[in-house]
Amino acid sequence: MSIKEHPPQQEDSNESPLHVPVLLEATLDELRPIQGENYLDLTAGYGGHARRFLAKTENYADSVLVDRDAFAIAELGEFEQKGVRILHTDFVSAARQLVEEGKQFSIILVDLGVSSPQLDKSERGFSFTNSGPLDMRMDRRQETSAETLVNTLGKDELVRIITQYGEEPLGFARRVADAIVTHRPITTTGDLAELVKQAYVGKWKKTHPATRTFQALRIAVNEELRQVEELMPLIPQLLKKGGRVGIISFHSLEDRLVKQYFSEQKNAGYEAELSIQTKKPLAGDIYDVHNPRSRSAKLRVAVKK
Repeated sequence: MSIKEHPPQQEDSNESPLHVPVLLEATLDELRPIQGENYLDLTAGYGGHARRFLAKTENYADSVLVDRDAFAIAELGEFEQKGVRILHTDFVSAARQLVEEGKQFSIILVDLGVSSPQLDKSERGFSFTNSGPLDMRMDRRQETSAETLVNTLGKDELVRIITQYGEEPLGFARRVADAIVTHRPITTTGDLAELVKQAYVGKWKKTHPATRTFQALRIAVNEELRQVEELMPLIPQLLKKGGRVGIISFHSLEDRLVKQYFSEQKNAGYEAELSIQTKKPLAGDIYDVHNPRSRSAKLRVAVKK
């Protein structure tokens, strides 16, 4: 699981203070924004990356910020006031819409992380440390929540999700699925986390036993891997010639899809639409050592031929 930046802290807030967006300086160095270029941020969050990029390009009127979280959209008003177009939808829907409109951009950024406020607000239902309703929807307009999956899926499907999306060993995944089916209905993140912890055999130190189960459910609820897989072929269509795209991923499942598409482009010869700029991804624990939230981040960059 990954964590993106916080919005500016309010005086009456008990949230954590503002954090720098992950790999911010690395993305600026690799994507090289210059004055006049237009910018597309497909996962704008609370605008941490966008603020720095748009300060350099100064092209507000021809830039677009996208997010499917209503809380993030509410925080992007400052950009809208400057003429930036704001789209409240998932990044695949936004990409398809912009392709249909014939829009192309000099710079595209995709940060696949989960924002800190989504984790910190217990009512969002992402966190196993702050008990709340079992939700996990990035876009609360959608019907399917983590509670829906936990209380309606069969044991075999729960095992598949936990092993495939959580990369959990099969034996433990079966114990977790057994516990879920036995104790349904489950309505809070705290109750689910406790069930997973009780199903764990052996000792654990830093990583809570529920970490991978919660990641698996979040990915399933928000169809995160399908979103990444469907986005990749749309990127060349959205880039101007010489345009750059940066994709920040946080776990191997996401990064594998990005790496696979970039490898296909690299091996496509004359038919390739992208030139891969980063032979190896820029790792957050090397290029952003002072930001603990970048620890598992990886940045891959490509250029439109």
